[in-house]
Amino acid sequence: MKALLLAVISLLVFNSCNSPEEVDLIVHNANVYTVDDDFGKAESMAIKDGLIVAVGTSDAILQKYGAKKVVDAQGKTIVPGLIDAHCHFYNLGLNQQIVDLMGTESFQEILDQTVDFYKERPANIVRGRGWDQNDWEIKEFPTKEKLDELFPDVPVILERVDGHAYLVNQKALDLAGINANTTVDGGEVVLQNGMPTGVLVDNPMLLVDAVIPKPSRQVQVQALKDAERICLDYGLTTVNDAGLDRSTIELIDSLQQTNDLNIRVYAMISNTPENLEYYLNKGIVKTNQLHVRSVKVYGDGALGSRGAALKEPYSDKENHFGAMVTPVDQIESLAVRIASTEYQMNTHAIGDSANVVVLRAYKNALEGHPDRRWKVEHAQVVEEQDFDYFENGIIPSVQPTHATSDMYWAEDRLGEVRVGGAYAFKTLLDKAGLVALGTDFPVERVSPFLTFYAAVARQDLEEYPEGGFQMKDALSREETLKGMTIWAAYSNFEENEKGSLEPGKFADFVVLSEDIMTIPVKQIPKLEAEQVFVAGEQVK
Repeated sequence: MKALLLAVISLLVFNSCNSPEEVDLIVHNANVYTVDDDFGKAESMAIKDGLIVAVGTSDAILQKYGAKKVVDAQGKTIVPGLIDAHCHFYNLGLNQQIVDLMGTESFQEILDQTVDFYKERPANIVRGRGWDQNDWEIKEFPTKEKLDELFPDVPVILERVDGHAYLVNQKALDLAGINANTTVDGGEVVLQNGMPTGVLVDNPMLLVDAVIPKPSRQVQVQALKDAERICLDYGLTTVNDAGLDRSTIELIDSLQQTNDLNIRVYAMISNTPENLEYYLNKGIVKTNQLHVRSVKVYGDGALGSRGAALKEPYSDKENHFGAMVTPVDQIESLAVRIASTEYQMNTHAIGDSANVVVLRAYKNALEGHPDRRWKVEHAQVVEEQDFDYFENGIIPSVQPTHATSDMYWAEDRLGEVRVGGAYAFKTLLDKAGLVALGTDFPVERVSPFLTFYAAVARQDLEEYPEGGFQMKDALSREETLKGMTIWAAYSNFEENEKGSLEPGKFADFVVLSEDIMTIPVKQIPKLEAEQVFVAGEQVK
């Protein structure tokens, strides 16, 4: 009897020891790029409570774990949830509510689309975004006369693709109080024959912004949901929004808390007195979905609108150097102020003059402040001797599709010699040890697969130029995937919770239609995110 009892106990203990550990989700039969320190691969993952519990072979995971939901990936490639390290998430959503002028090839096309939009959705103000005179046969700024004829009584504000210039009609100029005598530091009211053309570059745009009614809460919520839908569809699970006000950040937080927004947001606060006063005193704001610990500062304007600040004049505009949007002394004092807090400073710098101003300010302010991970957003044109500043822990946050969008006219702006230090992603990587990759959408298209393709191939979708644009600064596929995952996470102080598929990290991952690391380069833009998971929950 005693022997029988011992046998039963032994059997129960044996079964208990060998029963599978229960988790929420098992994904197996997959081609998983973990993006861990060894850039290792796996076949299976076990997930519980939104976190990865284990990664390994399918046999090992299925033997050790059990789950109500088991996904057979059928050999598909899985990568960590993709991170856009520099975008305008909220603005992408707002753009869904206005005239979409992306891809327009003439001023007449802009006029036609604006009129059609107004007929369908009449409003007190007409807004649009996306025009780029560099895509037109006549590559000159438009003027407002035709807008005045079509919209004599309704203000029209049409934003350039890069967000650094407006074309407005006379009604909008009148509302904003702008005339031929208006001058604003850090920008230009473009004149022709002594009168405003309707084009405003950089800071004068703020005069128009001040008289535009703010969107309603309903419009704001819809914008955020629209932006999330678009981003998740491409496999983006974290977005770095480069410039938000407190009210929008708090709206994002409230929607995340009620599970009405699933995407994770790294929010850079806009550089306004109100935002700085509130957040620098409050300190870091951190939830599993929202992270606020950085300030977005504008150093200069954009190259396409000749607003980028250059050391020497533009090659295609005599005696024109561009302009600093934020004066040099303010950048320096702001850097010192932010360095005294836990916040990160992320500064837009396009031209070589703006870049060296920012880099010097960073170096001086960060003396004695290690591991601050301050970023230069864009780092687009850098003179050769200034690249060394990135060896001091400064992170270049760059957008590969800018190179393939700008390559048609960048040499016109910069000249043959200076363009050699532009879009220098590999050089920046070698100096800094990492690059954080983004798109700057809606300036560029949202697709991270276009980002990947532009970084590796340095070509447009027509495979131009043959052999790639300045291929010395192309990135490898491994470097590119890291830049969109673990390096972007590191730049956000989030490398311990995302960016790779390892135990203890968020179960944010994407199932791709093809293997991004092995398919022919020209097929990369056609990739699709077939399934997307955030915290182990399928969101696509």
